[in-house]
Amino acid sequence: MVMSTTTIDNKVKRVVSNIRNLPTPPIVFHQIQKVINDPNVNASQIATILAEDPAMSVKVLKLTNSAFYGLSREIDSVKQAVIVVGVEAIKNLVLSASVLDMFKGNDTDQEYQDRFWRHSLATAFCCRLLARKVKARGIADPDAAFSAGLLHDVGKMIVCCFLPEEQAQFQQARAADRECADHEVEQQLFGYTHADIGGFLAAHWKIPQKLANAITNHHAPWQVDAEDSVSYIVYLGNYLAKKTFYDKQERYLVGTVEPHILERLQLSQSDLEGYSEALRDEYLKAETFMQMAGIGQ
Repeated sequence: MVMSTTTIDNKVKRVVSNIRNLPTPPIVFHQIQKVINDPNVNASQIATILAEDPAMSVKVLKLTNSAFYGLSREIDSVKQAVIVVGVEAIKNLVLSASVLDMFKGNDTDQEYQDRFWRHSLATAFCCRLLARKVKARGIADPDAAFSAGLLHDVGKMIVCCFLPEEQAQFQQARAADRECADHEVEQQLFGYTHADIGGFLAAHWKIPQKLANAITNHHAPWQVDAEDSVSYIVYLGNYLAKKTFYDKQERYLVGTVEPHILERLQLSQSDLEGYSEALRDEYLKAETFMQMAGIGQ
C-alpha cells in the first residue's frame, strides 16, 4: 500500500517532534535569512549581523580564505568577505557552517558520522561543479547547490544521533538487503525515509524552499517543480559522489542514473567520467569543512 504524503508527513512530524534537544541553526542564520531578500541590503548590514556571533564570523572568514574559493589575496574582515564572494554565498556559508556545528558535539557512532560527512561533503562539492555547468543557462546557483548537497542526507544524522532503535533496525535490515537503496529499506521499515525527515527539518529551520525541495526529493527530483534544477543536481551529485569514492564493499549502494536526469541537465553518460575526475581534484579543497565537522582527512 502506498502511503499518502500527508500520512508520511504526520508520521515524521510525530517522530521528530518527540526528539529532545533537536538541533537548530544559530540566531545569526535566521537574521541573515530575514534580510537576504531585501534588494537594498548591503555588505555593512550583513557584517553587522555576523558581528553578533563572533564564532560564526571566524568560520565565515576561514571558509572565504580557504581553498574552497581560491582567492588570490587574504580577506581580513567579514564586510570584505561579503563584498568579494557575495551576499548569497555568505548566506550559504553560514548555513553550511551552522549544520556542521550542530552535530559536532554528538559522539554517537563516530565512525558512521565520519563516513556521513565525507559523503555529504563529496556530494556538496560535486553539486557545486554541476551547478557551474548549468549556471550559464541561469538555472542554478553553485553556492546554493553546495549547501543542498551538504544537507541532502541530514535526516540520516537525526536517525543516527537521536533515534537509536530505528538506527539499529535500519543497520540490521541494510546488512541483510543488498538490492534496495537506503531510502527503500527505510520506507519498508518505518513508512518514511531520511529524505522525509530532512525535508521536515528544512521546513522547521526555515531553510529556503529550493534547498528544502532538494533535500526532500533528492531521490526523486521529478516530483519537484520542473523549473527547479537544484533537486536534479543533488540527485546526480549524490550518485557521482558514491560512484567516485565508495570502495568495492559499498559498490552495491551506488545505484544507477535515470536517463531523463541527464537529459534534464543536458549531460551525457560520457560526461560523468569527467565529473568524477574533477570531483577528486575539487574534494581536496574540503579540509576547512572537515575541520568544522570534527573529522580528519
